[in-house]
Amino acid sequence: MEPLRRLLQARITARIEPNKAILIFGARRVGKTILMRQLVKDFSGNALFLNGEDYNTFALLEECSVSNYRHLFEGIDLLAIDEAQNIPEIGFKIKLIIDEIEGVRVIASGSSSFDLLNKTGEPLVGRSTQFHLAPFSQREIAQTENVLETRQNLGTRLLYGSYPEVVTMDNFERKGEYLREIVGAYLLKDILSIDGLKNSGKMKDLLRLIAFQSGKEVSYDELGRQLGMSKNTVEKYLDLLSKVFVVYRLGAFSRNLRKEVVKSGKWYFYDNGIRNAIIGNFNPLSVRQDVGALWENYLISERIKANFNEGLGKEFYFWRTYDKQEIDLIEERSDSITALDFKWGDKKPGMPGVFKEAYPNAVFEVVNRDNYLSYI
Repeated sequence: MEPLRRLLQARITARIEPNKAILIFGARRVGKTILMRQLVKDFSGNALFLNGEDYNTFALLEECSVSNYRHLFEGIDLLAIDEAQNIPEIGFKIKLIIDEIEGVRVIASGSSSFDLLNKTGEPLVGRSTQFHLAPFSQREIAQTENVLETRQNLGTRLLYGSYPEVVTMDNFERKGEYLREIVGAYLLKDILSIDGLKNSGKMKDLLRLIAFQSGKEVSYDELGRQLGMSKNTVEKYLDLLSKVFVVYRLGAFSRNLRKEVVKSGKWYFYDNGIRNAIIGNFNPLSVRQDVGALWENYLISERIKANFNEGLGKEFYFWRTYDKQEIDLIEERSDSITALDFKWGDKKPGMPGVFKEAYPNAVFEVVNRDNYLSYI
């Protein structure tokens, strides 16, 4: 079966320019290599694909000199470097290539924004464009399934998520095994390698606590007490988890009304399957106590994927007052505000009065199982 066409592909293709670099970030196993190969395949000029995990790539790029790179890449229109974070001083090397070889275009991918940005950040200021590749969005999966099938597969998406290989597997047991393999072999390995962390046990425990508190406001002090670590260490670990695209934070939306919560944060997973693998629970929805949290995590992640894929430039928040009025997701773009509440059941609450008074031009919608496809 032909791989699904990623929505990012057209945007990346439009930004491939002579003597500029494109950086593609994303977690391991979300399809970066397949996307890179497709970009190379569709490119009309002379292209070269290098694997940053291959020793031959190290050897080719090791001598960081104009003469070496001209010898290697003169006449190459597109240079693609997969897993580029593995190559020492890759930022300086890409800078030298795009500055000194007329007409060359460079695409580099990496599974950790911490690693790749750390190694490319300063040298490529003004010379690069960044993209984030997430697991499949429902809009991408819709290339191979109709609306009826999408609705029938909703439970599967809430339990097993949308990693490319998971979506193509028919066997539920195999889906679960694969996700557990990703968590153990890739995600934790990435996290521990990028900052020389030694305590994988504490990181696993933190991930489990965040998974159980998905969609709830998180106290770093409380997490620290439960894990026997400092608040600062908890913050550092969560920052690292966000940089390898496991979780992301929503801050509180506020225009400084006295009643609005300001400093809190909520943490969500980019993929429901990863979240469920971390807590070791792939039980069906009918026997779960956390369906509301799975629903909320899924829909917010789909909205964030659309922001990445379409370059919408939105900022995302939650909203709550100290007297417990709340809205699950606030999307802010330029001067427009969209407020979304996610309900697994049939409830259709109205816009909270305080919010309506403070933000009279905001659009408010309740998203449930009847209308959710219009929002993803």
